[in-house]
Amino acid sequence: MSRFIILDELLSDHLHQRTLDEIVEEVNSRLDTQVTRRCIEKDLEFLEGGQGSPWTADIERFKIDRYNGKKTVTKKGVRYRDPDFSIFKKALSDNEAYLLKQALSLLGQFDGLPEFSGLNGWKRTFQTGDERQIVSFTKNPLENSDIFARTFSFIACKQVVKLSYQPSFNKDKVHEFMLSPYLLKEYNRRWYLFGADYDTNDMRILALDRIIDIQALPEQKYHAYEGQLDEWFDDIVGVTRIEGAPVEHIVFWVSDVSHDYVRTKPIHDSQIYYRGEKEARLRQQYPSLSQGSFFSIDCMENYELLRELNSFGKELVVLSPKSLQQKLLARLEDMVDGYKKLMGEKDDA
Repeated sequence: MSRFIILDELLSDHLHQRTLDEIVEEVNSRLDTQVTRRCIEKDLEFLEGGQGSPWTADIERFKIDRYNGKKTVTKKGVRYRDPDFSIFKKALSDNEAYLLKQALSLLGQFDGLPEFSGLNGWKRTFQTGDERQIVSFTKNPLENSDIFARTFSFIACKQVVKLSYQPSFNKDKVHEFMLSPYLLKEYNRRWYLFGADYDTNDMRILALDRIIDIQALPEQKYHAYEGQLDEWFDDIVGVTRIEGAPVEHIVFWVSDVSHDYVRTKPIHDSQIYYRGEKEARLRQQYPSLSQGSFFSIDCMENYELLRELNSFGKELVVLSPKSLQQKLLARLEDMVDGYKKLMGEKDDA
């Protein structure tokens, strides 16, 4: 069940006056999670019309006297000023209901999110008679899908986390980290967590399927990322960024077979398709490449780039830099040697 569904119900209830701490406790009880007071305060600000909010709820702050067993103390209570108000009361047209149902279906792709466990009920609420699926994601199920759900919540609430991590699939080797988590990113059917090491502030990139456990540390101060996190990916293919590595100007040839694929699905955002004078110079420099097309990208060398370039086989040839060309050739030669040994073993048998 979404936090906002629970909050809407609690804020509408004028029969039970609740303090902010009691609302936090009730939300955590229903979601079986560890949402903090700060996170609920930010939710309330969002309901009141915070940045990006579709709502402008009128939330009343008032004083409540509570007896703690020793003395009476004054606490802060919160509720909708109008008990009949609800952020979910607006009637939807058939088109709006259909689009909302599709949006809920997209969120439902992320199995295990406690925040969205009530999505099926919501989708039934917005039945429109049209049950077509419009968008479908390729799923990479995690053995422990709860890790995704908890990590999602910790990022949303800006909480420092402590996690146990296997740097390889050897279960006997486990490391522990403290992070300020920033982002969940999917690449090549694997999810990764990006966060700053709590002690060094260095960026760590951790495969989600190698995280054994993750817990919030609400008493620790969260260190927000300085700058735009999207810029981290500007000069790389995939997720691996080697600090200090230079940005390489990579020129490559693509056969007519793969030309349209590479042109319409660039290997990197910096990709340039050479035409005119530049193309003519390259054809003069490489006379054996009379067909096909020439491209370039500017990015750092990493494992994902090597794998992507090699994946085209003979349909893509790197022309420069020579160092990258040699690494790709070595990978191809290793692959050929592996097949030759395999075929030799088969012939011997």
